[in-house]
Amino acid sequence: MSALVETWRWFGPNDPVSLSDIRQAGAKGVVSALHHLPHGEVWTVEEIRERKELIEQAGLEWLVVESVPVHEAIKTRRSDCAIYLENYRASLRNLASCGLRLVCYNFMPVLDWTRTDLAISLPNGAKALYFDWRDLAVFDLYELKREGAEKDYSPQVLEQVQERLSSMSPKRKAELSDIVLMGVPTEKGISLEELRHSIDLYAQIGKQGLRDNWVHFMQSIGEVCQEEGITMTMHPDDPPYAILGLPRIVSNVEDLEFLISAVPESYNAICFCTGSLGAGPFNNLPAMLDRIGDRVAFVHLRNVRKDAMGNFYESDHLDGDVDMVAVMEKLLRINSRRSTPIPFRPDHGHQMLDDLDKVTNPGYSAIGRLKGLAELRGLMLGLSHS
Repeated sequence: MSALVETWRWFGPNDPVSLSDIRQAGAKGVVSALHHLPHGEVWTVEEIRERKELIEQAGLEWLVVESVPVHEAIKTRRSDCAIYLENYRASLRNLASCGLRLVCYNFMPVLDWTRTDLAISLPNGAKALYFDWRDLAVFDLYELKREGAEKDYSPQVLEQVQERLSSMSPKRKAELSDIVLMGVPTEKGISLEELRHSIDLYAQIGKQGLRDNWVHFMQSIGEVCQEEGITMTMHPDDPPYAILGLPRIVSNVEDLEFLISAVPESYNAICFCTGSLGAGPFNNLPAMLDRIGDRVAFVHLRNVRKDAMGNFYESDHLDGDVDMVAVMEKLLRINSRRSTPIPFRPDHGHQMLDDLDKVTNPGYSAIGRLKGLAELRGLMLGLSHS
């Protein structure tokens, strides 16, 4: 079975992990984006070429664009939606003119990925990203003060919220708020007031409305994608369930099958993120690949460990609740049926060894991802030759 292509996420010239580091780690290509540009702004050919040339000068190839952010005006289908759709189409045309035709994106409302701790200490001394329902409930009930929030938490969580709140220092409360409101570490966060406004707006839109807005987005860019040979890969919700009253549309196999059926054209594809989907106890990832695997065009590989309450931390890539051996075996079989190999990247990694004393983007330190890439490469090659 042919191998997948090893890639590495790079946030650009300000990333603490350099392109030289990435090449030494053994990645063949780079996953990058123009994070310095505001959401909704057109990516010019000049900006794209500048980033591409930097990557190529380091002996690497820019293989995946992650991501061209979808502006909130598109997700909510606001009155100025058409402006941002035209900007998005212009960015896609400019990317294609520079030879970039594989794009990863998400349609999560307001926030990107959500955690409650960016540096939980593991028994071996490394640090990992962590999501705790009790901490989220503290933020939701006492910082955000969302009306009716109690109904979104289990009795088990609610029983422990007061105890968790009373044990939090003012510093930890402020840190928790900053973490939840952050979204992507390289992009501007939002305020509590902005989040409250968005929650009210999305309450009116609902899950079906968000689905409809996604279909409108995909149909609006479809002609450009088909003319330019662009493949759009949708990233799952992270975590894969509704939080803070915001709807989710990419959390389970039924959601993924809806995406495929609603926009059946080949330019509509899936980014299969094992960490995001794996955080849902209802998701069987190898079985999901049996049903939607032929529409997977990009892969994020990481692992999680969950407890009985549904809290989870990001574990070692080969040691968690996700059966990474079975997932990789399925991916290799899917890959063998394709004319071009699927790129994958080691998604997130522990902060460990020398990186413990460095400032890094949360989840994106060098050594933890180097370890993950080495493990995943070994697993892939072992299965390929078995």
